[in-house]
Amino acid sequence: MIDNLKNEEIINKCGGKFKLTSLIQKRLRELVKGSRPLIEDTEGKTMLEIVVQEIKEDKIALELEDAPTDE
Repeated sequence: MIDNLKNEEIINKCGGKFKLTSLIQKRLRELVKGSRPLIEDTEGKTMLEIVVQEIKEDKIALELEDAPTDE
């Protein structure tokens, strides 16, 4: 499981290790609060495994907020 997080493909898909970590944390919070998983086969999987599979299947991505402008 942890090997999946070290895979360069998933790191690059998210834009780096820090963005990957942020996405995982955000999605884990959503699942804990009751959001439904976006993948079909979740039986026997931990929430972390579900999140990693969602990322690998391009079901979720990190959306960055726009920075405030000085206008």
